[in-house]
Amino acid sequence: MQKYEMLILLRSDMEEEAREAELNKYAEIVTSMGGEVEATDKWGVKKTAYPIAYKTDAFFALMSFRANGAVVRELDRVAGISGDVLRRMITKVEEK
Repeated sequence: MQKYEMLILLRSDMEEEAREAELNKYAEIVTSMGGEVEATDKWGVKKTAYPIAYKTDAFFALMSFRANGAVVRELDRVAGISGDVLRRMITKVEEK
């Protein structure tokens, strides 16, 4: 399994419970498909460099996980159709 990081920007006006449910949904996808979540780092609400969907701030979270390529494609697909996700980026982490 390869190590990945997923940076996700959620709407800043979400309730805390809804935000946690959204982040748990992605962790559940990883574990249900045979991967493992190493950490979820919540950075909080920060200003964005430019407006995204007319919003100038977002809740940033970084999830580190180990999985195969099918999990990455599924995470990208689910995040792409979610109305609460402003942006997402999944990168492969090179291990030394």
